[in-house]
Amino acid sequence: MVSFSELLKVQRDFFQSGKTKELSYRIEALLSLGNMIRTHEAELMAALKKDLNKSNFDTYITEIGIVLEEIRFTLKHIKNWIQPRKVKTAFTQMGSKSYIYSEPYGVALIISPWNYPLQLTLAPLVGAIAAGNCAVLKPSELTPETSRLIEDLISKTFPPEYISVVQADAEITQSLLKEKFDYIFFTGSVTVGKVIMEAAAKHLTPVTLELGGKSPCIVHRDANLKLAAKRIAWGKFINAGQTCVAPDYLYVHRDIKDEFIRMFIESIKDLYEEIVKNGEFTRIVSEKHFHRVTGFLTSGEILHGGNYSIDTLTLEPTVLGGVNWNDPVMQEEIFGPILPVLEYDDEKTMIHQINEHPKPLALYIFSESKDFQDTILDSISFGGGCINDTVMHLSSPYLPFGGVGESGIGAYHGRGSFDVFSHQKSILKQTTTFDLPFRYPNRKDALKQIKLFIK
Repeated sequence: MVSFSELLKVQRDFFQSGKTKELSYRIEALLSLGNMIRTHEAELMAALKKDLNKSNFDTYITEIGIVLEEIRFTLKHIKNWIQPRKVKTAFTQMGSKSYIYSEPYGVALIISPWNYPLQLTLAPLVGAIAAGNCAVLKPSELTPETSRLIEDLISKTFPPEYISVVQADAEITQSLLKEKFDYIFFTGSVTVGKVIMEAAAKHLTPVTLELGGKSPCIVHRDANLKLAAKRIAWGKFINAGQTCVAPDYLYVHRDIKDEFIRMFIESIKDLYEEIVKNGEFTRIVSEKHFHRVTGFLTSGEILHGGNYSIDTLTLEPTVLGGVNWNDPVMQEEIFGPILPVLEYDDEKTMIHQINEHPKPLALYIFSESKDFQDTILDSISFGGGCINDTVMHLSSPYLPFGGVGESGIGAYHGRGSFDVFSHQKSILKQTTTFDLPFRYPNRKDALKQIKLFIK
């Protein structure tokens, strides 16, 4: 096994050869990645079943399908993306033309989490390939079957000097982070994100941090309650709530709270009761995380669910009522199938309470009132979200996805993935047909002439 420094040298030498910048090479790599996923779809589903008890349905729509769509969209647009983009030129640069060139950073490190171990490893890789980079992938050690399979498939699909996979725990990852990468893309917790950023700062390495936080879901009194209940139940409990953009808590208007909770519980039963009974509900990733999540059951009162099994690491979809901001469940991101419910009757107070806490990765609004929607959008800073839906903004290649403040830095998906792995190089092409004399200091009226252009 080569050392990290040797691996980086091999990849950096390959990058310097210019091969990865060739359009044909990028396209071929993207096609190979797509073929790799399609050919080994059954194996990938089996690995995710072992690691997280994910059903084939969940695996396809939340892991495989999203990556394949990223590849399809990128292949459709990459020829245009790599072209220098002409922009306007200021009047003071008369005779020149201005362009923005997208150039790859070089060798990118992609560190992915355990909750969507395939999607969150390969979706950023699509952007790195499209932009013309080499890449080192570090999948999560908490999903060993999927991580090992990714390593095996990548090694059979790409040469190591182009794309390599490194298996590492937290301690070994610290050694990996001591190396000087040209770009680091990390998806995970806020705590680890700070460690990544600190390590990157020592080399002044640019980073993208896709983190998390407590994402609110607001149900106003004029919402379509039945549809809201169904969409929130789906968005919260898919992958057993282990989704960075899952609704982390509900803020429901007092006037419709009881009616909504009744409909919400009905939706949970309709969508998940049979799945839980059949043992097909996604499990919590580890005992440590299981004990952390079930510890939140002491907050408030259980309105629905609450049953769990330490043997299978499963916790059924659970709703908590009687919760306030001081309860343990409201102190950190839940990242599990528990949804606490708060109520409000004053919009300003509700907005103030959300804004007193770190900026969330996502926010969801259920309301038929454009004024209410606009008030929330204008008053609260968050990464992205939906109106009258949950989670779905994540799947659109036309919407860059990312956080703000403690919920992250940078955004990707679609064109955003290409841009995040590209340096935007500004170029001004000047004419030689004529030369504006007032730019030079030896002309006596230079300052006077310049002031005619700049007012």
